Amino acid sequence: MTSPQPSPRRVRVDLGSRSYDILIGSGLLANAGGLLSAFASRPRVFIVTDETVAALHLETLKAGVSPAGLEPFVHIVAPGEASKSLASLDVLLDWLIAAGAGRDDILIALGGGVVGDLTGLAAALMKRGMKFVQA
Repeated sequence: MTSPQPSPRRVRVDLGSRSYDILIGSGLLANAGGLLSAFASRPRVFIVTDETVAALHLETLKAGVSPAGLEPFVHIVAPGEASKSLASLDVLLDWLIAAGAGRDDILIALGGGVVGDLTGLAAALMKRGMKFVQA
């Protein structure tokens, strides 16, 4: 029998009107739908990751958003610094626009480093700012 997951630890980053929370704990990807559904204006999320992280964690995140009725749209980039480029940003923005993403949608960076930088910039640029989650 599995023991229940402890509640995640919440750390508040106090930046006035730009404040946000960081959640730390086990099982966050598997329970992502429950965590994100309150912020979702439409029943979908956009996920950006690289090939390496996708192989390890993408299916868990996709399965985690589905119970909340959120459909995952996924864009995968090549791993490494070469993906931190204007060309990769252009492809990502074109993908978001073609998929009908709007500023009320949630854009998730699944992975750090290059993926986080690329996705964060795309979130800021996309229609003057999409909701952004770093996982």
